[in-house]
Amino acid sequence: MTIESHVSDQLSLRDILTVTQLNQAVSQLLEKSFVSTWVRGEISNFTQASSGHWYFTLKDQAASVRAVMFRSRAAAIGFTPKSGDSVELRGRVSLYEARGEYQLQVEQMRRAGMGSLFEAFMVLKSKLATEGLFDEDVKRQVRPFPKAIGVITSLGAAALRDVLTALARRAPHVPVIIYPSPVQGMDAAIQLRQALAHANERNEVDTILMVRGGGSIEDLWSFNDEALARDIASSLIPVISGVGHETDFTIADFVADLRAPTPTAAAELACVTRAVLLERVARAHARLSDQLQRQIDRFSQRVDRAAAALVSPAQRLAHQQERLQSLTYRMSSAWQRLAQLRVSRQDRVVARLAARLPDVAPARTRLARLALDLVQAQQRMIALRAASLEHAHVQLRTLSPEHTLGRGYAIVQTQDGLIVRDAAHIQTGQALEVTLAKGVVHATAD
Repeated sequence: MTIESHVSDQLSLRDILTVTQLNQAVSQLLEKSFVSTWVRGEISNFTQASSGHWYFTLKDQAASVRAVMFRSRAAAIGFTPKSGDSVELRGRVSLYEARGEYQLQVEQMRRAGMGSLFEAFMVLKSKLATEGLFDEDVKRQVRPFPKAIGVITSLGAAALRDVLTALARRAPHVPVIIYPSPVQGMDAAIQLRQALAHANERNEVDTILMVRGGGSIEDLWSFNDEALARDIASSLIPVISGVGHETDFTIADFVADLRAPTPTAAAELACVTRAVLLERVARAHARLSDQLQRQIDRFSQRVDRAAAALVSPAQRLAHQQERLQSLTYRMSSAWQRLAQLRVSRQDRVVARLAARLPDVAPARTRLARLALDLVQAQQRMIALRAASLEHAHVQLRTLSPEHTLGRGYAIVQTQDGLIVRDAAHIQTGQALEVTLAKGVVHATAD
């Protein structure tokens, strides 16, 4: 359809086109007039939007055209262009109707001068993708704690130094085994395959890093080898690809179990850092300590409950002693209350009795007078008796043997202690004892 025909078709409805109708007509005309075509030029004003779409200007020495490449197409080309790059684009001419500017809607992109290699790359990429070698479900899981890491690269490559430096910094405890191989040249792909096969045969590492520095598409072409790609996909050991710079993509990147933008990044993806491991160990230790403490606390509670249920003899005696003390206290309190009650009753009885007793004051006065009379009478009686006793004493003394002996008399006794009252009872030569007022005389009867 031409603009004229579109305008003539609309004249039957209205006389003047709107800007939107005009741009729509031009857009349809461009899309039908230009089929998908290749265009060569230099990229400028390159911008990657947050949506993933690319916006840039394609120019040569005399002219320029705006271009857009949507995210779904951009993700498939294998590299990210930058301003100043010479590229070859295949796309369709369209009109951005909002501004009335025509643009090139890019479907494919390759670096200028690399058309054949890029075509081969895209063909192989499409083939392997169709076979499912790029699917995530066939990727092997990279072990975060490898016992050893293998590195396939050239011994003189700067990438090897970067990898060893990164691993020495992040995980000095992990051994590194190098499987040397050229990473560029005619036989590089074959030797890379041999190094990979050798690593799988020895089976001494948990992860393989296949790395090299950046370069042109020809420098990196060994990593676009189909046989190498299939060997990587069938490797028993997970493979991390770290080939080139962040914008470089190879077939090895797509079939590898994990793709790193640089060799150093590949080393960082190969294992967890020592600091992270120490932190995990510390957290595990803390969790274990907490669990152990909680278990100890639970067991302690069980022991406490068991101890509470089990009463020892000492505790039983102590309990009984406490009970005895309590009973003693209760009995003492009861006795005190009873005593207080009795005292209170006695006081009441005494009070009632005192209220009923007669007045004893006159009787008390009379009793005092009688007591005085009694004392006086007793004193007189004592004096009288003392005089009588003295008289009897005098008489007794007068009549006593000692008084008689004092007047010159004597008491004669035999040796048997018998008092001699009659001389006829004494025999001649009989021993006698004569008691005088003062002293004793032993004598013999003649």
